[in-house]
Amino acid sequence: MGKRKRGDANNPIDIVSSTPEDPGHLSKHRTCWLHTVAFLHARKMKISKQKIRNFELTAPCFLGTFSCRRRSKRRVKCKNTSLIKGKNSSSVKCKDMITKRKKNKLDSGKFEHLLDNLWRSFSEDKKVGFTYLDSLWFDLYRKPSSKAKVLTWIKRKHIFSKKYVLVPIVCWRHWNLLILCNFGGSFESKTRTPCMLLLDSLEMSNPGRFEPDIRKFVMDIYKAEDRPETKELISRIPLLVPKVPQQRNGEECGNFVLYFINLFVEGAPENFNLEDYPYFMEKNWFTAEDLDCFCERLNSSEN
Repeated sequence: MGKRKRGDANNPIDIVSSTPEDPGHLSKHRTCWLHTVAFLHARKMKISKQKIRNFELTAPCFLGTFSCRRRSKRRVKCKNTSLIKGKNSSSVKCKDMITKRKKNKLDSGKFEHLLDNLWRSFSEDKKVGFTYLDSLWFDLYRKPSSKAKVLTWIKRKHIFSKKYVLVPIVCWRHWNLLILCNFGGSFESKTRTPCMLLLDSLEMSNPGRFEPDIRKFVMDIYKAEDRPETKELISRIPLLVPKVPQQRNGEECGNFVLYFINLFVEGAPENFNLEDYPYFMEKNWFTAEDLDCFCERLNSSEN
C-alpha cells in the first residue's frame, strides 16, 4: 500500500487528534470556528479575515463548557514582573476585555435569574397581557423523553388567554426570542390575527433554521390544549423575522434577548396586527449604548 498523503481530500487532516503535534485539548473544539479555520489552513485553503469573523460568530467555541482541572494556586516566577503587577497597559487591557466578555456571556441559570428580576420590575398593568416560558423548555421539547412534560408545563401557563407569550430560546449556545402573538384570537380577525415573531441579534446565523421546530412546537401546543383550530390553519400562522439591531460579538445574544423583552413589554401595541408590522422592531430600534446602560442597571439590581 502506498503512503497516504497528509491533507488528501480522501484523508483530511484530523487536527483534533491527541498526537504530539496536535494537543488533546483541541478535541473539545470540534466543529467550532477554531477547528474550521485550522482545518482550512491545514488544507492550504485561503480564507479572508471577514470569513474568519463570520465563523467566530456563527460557530462559537465550546471549550468553556467542558470541565477542566482547577488552576493551581502556586505562584510562578516571572522575569517580567511588570506584567504580574499590572503595570503593563496592554496586559491590563487584555484582562479587562476577558472580564467584560465573561460578564456579557449568560448561561441559562443567570439568564433566568435576570429575567425574573426584569419581570418583577414591570407594573401589574403591563404584565396582565403577557406571560413567558422558561428558557430551557423549547430545547427540552425537542427531546422525545421530555416533550410531554414540557407541553404539560406550558398548559399551566394558560397562554391562549394572553396577548403575548415570550419564549426565550437557547440552542447551539445562541439566544433568540420567539413571541407568540394573539394565540387566543380568531384567524379571521384583522386586528388580533395570530402570528409569531422571531427576534435574532445574529442574522448571519440563519434564524430560519428554527422554523421547522417552532412549527412543530406550536402545533403540539394547540393539540395539547384540545383547541378547535385545524392543522391547516395552525400551519398558516405567519412566522415573521423583523430586522433588529445586531450584536457586536459572540457573547451578547443573551443580553439582547433580555433587552428585546424589556422593550417589547414596554412598547407592545394593544392589538398586534400584521398591517402595522414591524412597528418599532427595526434596525434602529436601539443603540449599543442603550443596551449597555440596560445591562448595567439590570446587573446592579441584583446586588
